[in-house]
Amino acid sequence: MSTTPDAQVARFRLSDQYLQLKNSFHRHLIQQIDERNLDIDQWDTEQIERFVLEQIRRYVVDQRLPINQRESEALARDAKDELMGYGPIQNLIDDDSVNDIVVNGPNRVFVERAGRLYSVPVRFFNDAHVIRVIQRILAPIGRRVDESTPMVDARLPDGSRVNAIIPPIALDGPCISIRKFRKTPLSADDLLRFGTISPAELDYLKQRVAGRTNLIVVGGTGSGKTTFLNLLSQWIPADERVVTIEDAAELRFEHGHVVRLETRPPNLEGERAVSARDLVRNALRMRPDRIVVGEVRGDEVLDMLQAMNTGHDGSMTTLHANSTRDAIHRLELLAGFAGYTGSELTFRGQIAAAIQLIVHVSRLKGGERRVMSVTEIAGLSGHELVMRDIFRYDGERGEHLDLRGEHT
Repeated sequence: MSTTPDAQVARFRLSDQYLQLKNSFHRHLIQQIDERNLDIDQWDTEQIERFVLEQIRRYVVDQRLPINQRESEALARDAKDELMGYGPIQNLIDDDSVNDIVVNGPNRVFVERAGRLYSVPVRFFNDAHVIRVIQRILAPIGRRVDESTPMVDARLPDGSRVNAIIPPIALDGPCISIRKFRKTPLSADDLLRFGTISPAELDYLKQRVAGRTNLIVVGGTGSGKTTFLNLLSQWIPADERVVTIEDAAELRFEHGHVVRLETRPPNLEGERAVSARDLVRNALRMRPDRIVVGEVRGDEVLDMLQAMNTGHDGSMTTLHANSTRDAIHRLELLAGFAGYTGSELTFRGQIAAAIQLIVHVSRLKGGERRVMSVTEIAGLSGHELVMRDIFRYDGERGEHLDLRGEHT
């Protein structure tokens, strides 16, 4: 059975022979750049492509390599990615259909497309090659990864979130996890088309955001919390001053008056860290109309609730939780970690006063993302919060239910 030229090239690129060839040619390129004292950082893409093609033609002839033109072109593309980008995963980063990239050591790479995870035919030379790509990601932001600091969070220039972890912590080789961001944020029309939300829910949330309702978006990992928070931000009036606080700057508000703040990890001496709690406290002094915390995950929970209770109506955040009730328990747990010593009733009263709306988003088994419920916090009854669903997604029937008529 015959194979297409493209399939033959794809199979060749996965072979040990090709990996050795690519590694040898990469070393040759670096040697040429050093010997000729070339400053390729100042070159544009076209200059680098010409240089790589010129070098590969000479290298193939000099080494008498038995490769055809298609294989030479593939080698040139990969060599360019090694010089300018992130090596074997550069094509995946450039692919708009890819949402997540997961590297489990040099020989196992997976991507998520449309909510499903797939293995892809991508290989690194060895563990050192993976670490070299990690170092390239970290270099522009001044962070490092080594045996003393084996875990690191970072982001790509386009805002995509990166986590890297290396041996001895990672037993099967260095790992990279990249959560990509769309070049253009999803719009309300996109979410309607995907069935993520109903028109009635959309209109309701638009009114509540414009009306300065304090709300939190809750859901599990990969459920689309940040995407949904970006959508909600579109309805903040343009004349309001917004301060955003994040561990890694992911929010992309299309708003005229936004101040973006980002936490900072400790330096090599373990000093000069800037936490989310520090930034929330500082934001209160910056005359914000609203404060948006990318995700509440630590002791900043107390300051965030205080901000919502002291004149910063319309503030928003996200929270890891599997349901609206779970979100309340999560807030209580985080408050305990933050050193809160008051009673449970007092804290629940603070939640009832601070948060009016909880939006629960989830990723279904098939990969689809849905708004599972829009829930209002209506106050306290005894020791319990009064919570009522305004909208709910019925998974069995596959439809969004408008429950406003059920409440008296």
